[in-house]
Amino acid sequence: MKVLVGLSGGVDSTVTALLLKQQGYEVIGATMSIWGKDGVYKKIQDKIKLEYEKMGKRPTHGACFGPDEKEDIDAARKIAQSLGIQYHVFDCASQYEKIVLNNFKEEYLLGRTPNPCVWCNALIKFSLLPSLARQNGIDFDKFATGHYARIEKQNERYILKKGINPKKDQSYFLYRLKQDQLQNIMLPLGDYTKDKIRAIAADFGLDVADKPDSQDFFEGDYNELLQVQDKAGNIVDTKGNVLGTHNGIWNYTIGQRKGLKISASAPLYVIDLKKQTNEVVVGFLDETFKNKLIANKLNFVSIPDFSGTIECEAKIRSNSIAYKAKATRLDDDSIEVEFEDMQKSITPGQSVVLYKDDVLLLGGIIDSVL
Repeated sequence: MKVLVGLSGGVDSTVTALLLKQQGYEVIGATMSIWGKDGVYKKIQDKIKLEYEKMGKRPTHGACFGPDEKEDIDAARKIAQSLGIQYHVFDCASQYEKIVLNNFKEEYLLGRTPNPCVWCNALIKFSLLPSLARQNGIDFDKFATGHYARIEKQNERYILKKGINPKKDQSYFLYRLKQDQLQNIMLPLGDYTKDKIRAIAADFGLDVADKPDSQDFFEGDYNELLQVQDKAGNIVDTKGNVLGTHNGIWNYTIGQRKGLKISASAPLYVIDLKKQTNEVVVGFLDETFKNKLIANKLNFVSIPDFSGTIECEAKIRSNSIAYKAKATRLDDDSIEVEFEDMQKSITPGQSVVLYKDDVLLLGGIIDSVL
């Protein structure tokens, strides 16, 4: 069986390719190039690259979308050579710009906080990349990545499960995958811990054994991607009292504490962003807690659908744990999720993902908080 492996130049994808080769698969490496050579983001990219050169600073490999992409591709190519596998690079920059970056910009300007990694995985990494490989004559049976999650088949349906290591589980980022994608995907790292993967890389003598993980999707200032002029507005409390001013609601996110530049009897947090009135609403810690949300743009994963109310656990951000909740179907494309306990800083634009034990049931985009 031939397996196309998405190689990023990091330890996870490298060990994925290594494990599959050791298991007897014919492995082919592929990398998606998303740091475009033209388009509306070219000036931003050139500016960041120039800043690095002026500072004499080598990029930190802290992001997927950044000027160090060439170095990552070179690293992935060397890895493929050391493993003795074919290697290809596919230009996904224009589609990444249209699908991921434009959505990122639109959501931020609406006062919402998007999760670009979710859209990138579903529409670029697990869709466009293998599609381009086939269009370029590469024959393969499965597509594999270094995500820490598991896929199983139960009763004619493919289900997505958490990785065995709770601290590294990445199923949250994969909740938008469809059945026709899941049936052709392999996730070899789902049964491993991160420490074990680094140990495997070290035992094999791979240079990436100690390479740091990417921490964000973009290494620069988000304003460089948004490309908008300042828009002054008021920072207000929940009663509408003006406490200060801001230069654009897109500079803030729900739950933010630092950078408000407002004196108060206790720390203030951003609790709402109002696009229509161009206001940043702040409040004290107790005002950041809610227990209900409405989500839409649903994607059913391990279950085909549901009606009424189901008991589950839900995550409202990738680095949190799943808390007990119940989800009630409102209409064809929306649900209400009510948590058993109050949750801090539920954020519109982010994703809520529902689980039953270690099985990912479905997910959607948080539209409003109640």
